[in-house]
Parts: sequence; C-alpha cells; structure tokens
Amino acid sequence: MLLRVDPNSSAALYDQLAASIRGAIARGELGAGERLPPARDLADSLSVNMHTVLRAYAALRDEGILQVRRGRGAVVADVDSSRVEVAEAVRQLLAVGRRNGMSLNQIHQVVDEGAQS
Repeated sequence: MLLRVDPNSSAALYDQLAASIRGAIARGELGAGERLPPARDLADSLSVNMHTVLRAYAALRDEGILQVRRGRGAVVADVDSSRVEVAEAVRQLLAVGRRNGMSLNQIHQVVDEGAQS
C-alpha cells in the first residue's frame, strides 16, 4: 500500500491522506482487520505532522471506515469496499463542482441528468 500527499495541493493534507486510505480500501489493497501504521511512523514516512495523520484517522473513524483505539492503533473496519469507492467519487465530484462555483443544487441537477442518460 502506497499512501501519498502533495504538499503543493490546495486540498488539506489530512483530506489527501484520508482519500488515499479510502482509495486503498476501494482498490482492495487494504481489507477489514488490517492495521494501519502508527500515526508517528506514517507521519515520518510522509514528512507531515503526526496530528495531520491523527486527524485523517479520526475523519475515517467518524465515517465508520476505521476503528481507532488508543494504544492499539487504527484498524480497517468491515466495510463494503464498493461503497467506499462510490463515497470517494462523490467527494471528488463535490470538490470539482465547488471549485467551479456550482451550488449543491446544480451538482444534483448534473447527477440527475447523468442518471437519466
């Protein structure tokens, strides 16, 4: 599993890391029950602050993708990888739409039009 962040990107580092982990789960590179590296080790390998990793882990925990226990680390929850993949695609769609100044209603309209074709 290769996790990456781009310090030059406009996206927050923790968002990039969370997206990278979601992608690894969606691609089957990470499965239920697999442990992620300790936050300190992952932070060192990515040259980011440990709190950036902890924030990404917390976001994924809140989404139900990870189980995080103090002293035991982060473990991939038993989730449907196809759902994770679709959720990540939706996040990317929303980010592109917002970057282009679209409202949520306009994005919905584009999705509805795409679903009808």
